[in-house]
Amino acid sequence: MAVLATAVTVGIVVLRATDELVGGPSGDCTVTVADHTVDVSGEQAENAALIASVAVRRGLPARATSIALATAYQESKLRNIDYGDRDSLGLFQQRPSQGWGTRKQILDPVYSANAFFDALVKVDGYETMEITVAAQRVQRSAFPDAYADHEPDGRALASALTGHSPATFSCDLAGGAPTADAELVASGLTPRADAVRTELLTRFGRLTLGGFDPDGVSTGHMEGSAHYDGRAIDVFVRPIGKANRTKGWAIAHWSVANASRLGIRTVIFDDRIWTAGREGWRDYDPPSSSGDRSVLEHRDHVHIDVFR
Repeated sequence: MAVLATAVTVGIVVLRATDELVGGPSGDCTVTVADHTVDVSGEQAENAALIASVAVRRGLPARATSIALATAYQESKLRNIDYGDRDSLGLFQQRPSQGWGTRKQILDPVYSANAFFDALVKVDGYETMEITVAAQRVQRSAFPDAYADHEPDGRALASALTGHSPATFSCDLAGGAPTADAELVASGLTPRADAVRTELLTRFGRLTLGGFDPDGVSTGHMEGSAHYDGRAIDVFVRPIGKANRTKGWAIAHWSVANASRLGIRTVIFDDRIWTAGREGWRDYDPPSSSGDRSVLEHRDHVHIDVFR
């Protein structure tokens, strides 16, 4: 892992009033793509984002994510349940007796998502099949047409969570997060921010991260920046271009989907900003400063910071 420090003024002002709120972020999430809106709970959002991140890490097309999400919607309503028909379990209602894995493995969402994609990529031509047909080739359900009911929702979520529809996924989180240990760990981050760093690498694999240092950060960001407290991470998606913009939005939307659990307060990317406790994505107005405008507008990196 590379730890980089940005040489220009980036970052955001510390919102002390918001930081002092307690009780933990909570709320539901929404995605709107091409006039189709999907509302999901926080639990469903986390599971949908996890499935999408597995597909992104594997380099699969967005179509694969659409198929997987429509399937999980039908099978479990995007919940990792420990029951089902006969011995069916988990997000995709996979059965140990049918060779999908052990009960423990299937109830691991990462394992079950990979198992689904392992089967899907063996379906010749799945990329151009109707979603319900591709899903049935994997699942072999007694109700093969049921997946069609969830195609629009699956497509909308997949388009947002794989980064193809920017600034379309948001969670309405009320409140802040209980004060956590502020002492910096070996990475130079607070424990809460370091948990975000660790999970980003787990979900997306090799990433170039910066904005923190084992010895702490004292320059390179605007006054009051969360970087100085060890509460912020920058995920670099360079060079700026279509593919990296898509990757950046996949990471940004994943961060929002997991904001409640991880205590994420702010996400900035591509000249847009999401803040816990405020509605949706907004235009980002960077402070006047010398330097590369594209960097100041966070077009080459995703900024993620956490509550105190």
